[in-house]
Amino acid sequence: MEKDIKPEAIKNTEAPEPNAESEALIAQFLQSTGGEDLPETDWHEEQLPTGHRSGFVALIGRPNVGKSTLLNAIIGEKVAIVSRKPQTTRTRINGILTEPEYQLIFTDTPGIHKKPTYQLNKKMIDLAVTSIPDADVILFVVDVSLRPRDEDEHIGRLLRQKVSKRPVIFVLNKLDKLPLEIAKERIESYWKLLPDYAYSIPVSALKGTNIDTLLAHILDYIPEGVRYYPDNQITDQTQRQIAAELIREAMLRKTYQEIPHAAAVLIEDFKERDNGSIYIAARIWVERESQKPIIIGKGGSMLKQIGTAARKELERFIGGQVYLDLWVKVQPQWRDREARLRELGFK
Repeated sequence: MEKDIKPEAIKNTEAPEPNAESEALIAQFLQSTGGEDLPETDWHEEQLPTGHRSGFVALIGRPNVGKSTLLNAIIGEKVAIVSRKPQTTRTRINGILTEPEYQLIFTDTPGIHKKPTYQLNKKMIDLAVTSIPDADVILFVVDVSLRPRDEDEHIGRLLRQKVSKRPVIFVLNKLDKLPLEIAKERIESYWKLLPDYAYSIPVSALKGTNIDTLLAHILDYIPEGVRYYPDNQITDQTQRQIAAELIREAMLRKTYQEIPHAAAVLIEDFKERDNGSIYIAARIWVERESQKPIIIGKGGSMLKQIGTAARKELERFIGGQVYLDLWVKVQPQWRDREARLRELGFK
């Protein structure tokens, strides 16, 4: 069901223009109480420790090997949505990890597969492939609970073609699911895909196993450098982008296999109300009329479940009350229409 959104009053959050008289009073007060009128410091000018390192790390792998789960485990916060469905990640997402001695920018890329069927898939794969030469370190994430697939072999070939003196670390995810007698053979079958890898390490992205060891080996290849982001920033995504992803995650979890990739989320409105709450209006696109009632559900029950789950995550992310307004629209063949893809942020 579609409905029009009435214009809402937007809270004026702009700071007032500085007033010379009031600034003089503040300075006088600080002086009389022993305080100092210190200028705000620019994070670009912060003194960094000697030998501070900074660099970019690309996570590459076929769909559904745990790249987003690994990114969230490394950063310690949810910056990428996670789902059991393949191809959950659609855009290139940067997660930022800052410690006193280093800053690492991790790029979670869409899963690479050989035969994309839609323009959307082609653009997703282009995003992943273009991340390869830009990174200081590449993490080739594989699911060792399964034998290498055609997509893994395809990625191995891409890395051999495009990596020039870039270290590649094999991240052997889900090794904890294998009996010891099978593990050695399975690992060696992945090593054959890229014989010149720099390092190999087993992890469990879901449990957070070996994450510190992985970070230590990444840092071996990271050059000295300045920080690219403030130390309290964990992603370069906008609030609108994160809101759309959290709504899409809730939809993927609630609809299971019924609406795998035929749905998208477009944020129509995102603003603060007078009472301090955040109002978010989002439109869910589906490709066929038959998909619309699946997302809406009987009497709107499914859409309500999606909204409730998404709102909880949004309030955790924003740190305040969220009013979420969802509705569904049929947008035929949106995955193959350039104009629709541009609306979703694909160039």
